[in-house]
Amino acid sequence: MAKLPRKYFHLVFSFVMAAKMVFVMTFFITLINLGWHDGFLLSWLKANTVAYIIAVPVIYFIAPLARKFAAKWVETP
Repeated sequence: MAKLPRKYFHLVFSFVMAAKMVFVMTFFITLINLGWHDGFLLSWLKANTVAYIIAVPVIYFIAPLARKFAAKWVETP
């Protein structure tokens, strides 16, 4: 399978990271706030969709800053 050029790494990383984090976080936050009920999956999917739309650009812009901040405390290759 052909890979995308390196210049797309950060963008793809943002989409993948957002998907994983939002999936787990919205599930548990929705479960804690609303409990398991008949409309749970619909409520969770709505929260998941909204959070994903917000999370992708946040990760895209914040991840490089977080890496620089962490590099001040930890040796990097």
